[in-house]
Amino acid sequence: MLSLFAAVAAVACTASPDPLALLKAQRAATVLRSPPHGTRVARYAYHGQGLEGVVDTKIDLDTGNFIQTHTLGAIKEANGFDGRLPWTRDLSGAYLPQTGGNKEALAISEAYRNANLWWRADRGRARLEPLGCDGLRVTPVGGQAFESRFDPRTHLLVEVREAQSFGATYDIHYSHFQRKDGVSIPTRIDIDTNDDPKSRQTLRLRELSTTTARPASAYTMPSYKPSDWSLPSPGRVTMPFTLINNHIIVDVRLDGRGPYPFLVDTGGHDIVTPFAVKELGIVSAGDTPSFGAGEKSVSSGYAHVDRIDIGGALLNNQTLVTLDFSPPAVEGIQLGGMLGLEVFERFVVQIDYGEKTLTLIDPASFSVPDRSTSGVAIPFVFYEHMPQVMGDFDGRPARYNIDTGSRAEVTLTAPFVSVERLREAYPNGIEITDGWGVGGASRSYVVRAGELGFGSVATPRPIAGLSEAKYGAFSDSNYEGNVGSGLLKRYVATFDYSRRTLFLKPTKSLDLDVGAFDRVGMWINLGEAGMTVMDLAAHGPAEKAGLKVGDVIIAIDGTAVLTRSLSDVRRSLKIAPVGRAITVTYSRGGASNITQVVPCNLITE
Repeated sequence: MLSLFAAVAAVACTASPDPLALLKAQRAATVLRSPPHGTRVARYAYHGQGLEGVVDTKIDLDTGNFIQTHTLGAIKEANGFDGRLPWTRDLSGAYLPQTGGNKEALAISEAYRNANLWWRADRGRARLEPLGCDGLRVTPVGGQAFESRFDPRTHLLVEVREAQSFGATYDIHYSHFQRKDGVSIPTRIDIDTNDDPKSRQTLRLRELSTTTARPASAYTMPSYKPSDWSLPSPGRVTMPFTLINNHIIVDVRLDGRGPYPFLVDTGGHDIVTPFAVKELGIVSAGDTPSFGAGEKSVSSGYAHVDRIDIGGALLNNQTLVTLDFSPPAVEGIQLGGMLGLEVFERFVVQIDYGEKTLTLIDPASFSVPDRSTSGVAIPFVFYEHMPQVMGDFDGRPARYNIDTGSRAEVTLTAPFVSVERLREAYPNGIEITDGWGVGGASRSYVVRAGELGFGSVATPRPIAGLSEAKYGAFSDSNYEGNVGSGLLKRYVATFDYSRRTLFLKPTKSLDLDVGAFDRVGMWINLGEAGMTVMDLAAHGPAEKAGLKVGDVIIAIDGTAVLTRSLSDVRRSLKIAPVGRAITVTYSRGGASNITQVVPCNLITE
């Protein structure tokens, strides 16, 4: 990416800068005398991603501890670090400690920059590496490496580039410097995500003051218990759900309207789709890029609802993300939204995949007997909004995000696949689209592994997708795998966010397709006239039968596919008897054709 100053300074920049000389010049250009001490309090006007508002920051100039609060209309979020624990405040007002993935490392690096620890004699014990054109790569002790660039004329820090979470990269540009209290302060900060100019967020300094130092406790995560929810007596409700494409779907009412089908997803937030926004006649504000399993970003906004009713469990006065996260063509039904983090924060959530029931429980009444009968207790931490557990993949240590919104058994991230040379370790896999998320299609090399473990729970013979993603969540090196409902549906899964514990016990009944993988080598989505072929496994049964991407399947074994659900058709292709030919009627270019597809085991059974 071309920095803001590179165009005018490319000739003048130092090709092989001396790190100590760069930092000495930067310090001299930034402060007149000695570095300031105490607490810096600042307010910025915010503009970006379709939103306007203010950002308030509080920074300890000696330690770098910080709190940053975004107030954008009805949207209020925050994050902070007290030198020990990073934390976030979400849309609904709840607080989460952030110790999964690279969250602690990111907080340490932000504090390092806030306190300008590189000005100290020992450079804050960070590793400094020169980059071309007046740049440094800085790795604080325990922190996340970041790149910094300095203007060769003014010597001021003008750009930081840092890999964030879930495959995102931030470029932070500092400009319009003014001298305030003897310090050169950037009065404009621009933040771009993934080199996308449409993602730009701009902060313009409006107020700044320096006060006395505050204790570390001033930056500690607040203690807060949301009171915006209720449950009928005796403090729990149980409702049926439908498992569609391994997705948990329950009926939800919004502001008394509905019910609308909602997906239950530990990997997401509370979301309302554009369809439901239009049905309800509510307003969505903002244009924020969102990232998921696919490699593309999509636009999301925010909307307010007065009440969410989940089988009698109520949430009041909620701000929801607006996002078309799974169109009808992908899911086979028109979804109204998603129940994610904000629901899991308020209730103990028990998912019985065998009985197809969802139970919401008051955390205060989830007593020791409940916990002792809920199965094996597995501790987790939070990586942003997702629970993350320690485990292993065929003996290789791994961190797994637990994602009930994923249809897969487990998807291993591209960095883990590369470092562990998993393609070579499992040579009998097949390349195919094995998921479809917020960012579109997710393609993997799918294999049958020996065992996946987390906590003391071991699942034999899991189906694993070895991701090839270069962008998006599966390009992230801060976790090794994403465990979905394809694997979890072997269990009764109980999520207790208040105690940061996942309980697992085997379910009493298993779906027919547990442990089964597509036997025809074809990904299909719902179309108007039938089901459209979106991807084919090379040399798989469907391709051998002459099917092509774009063909529209009209009937299977004489039964019109539109008389069945998309989920049911996909399931039938997983459990189709090996060697027994399937008659497929399809349309191509307006002409009707018939072919015979012979199922086989594409991966080891």
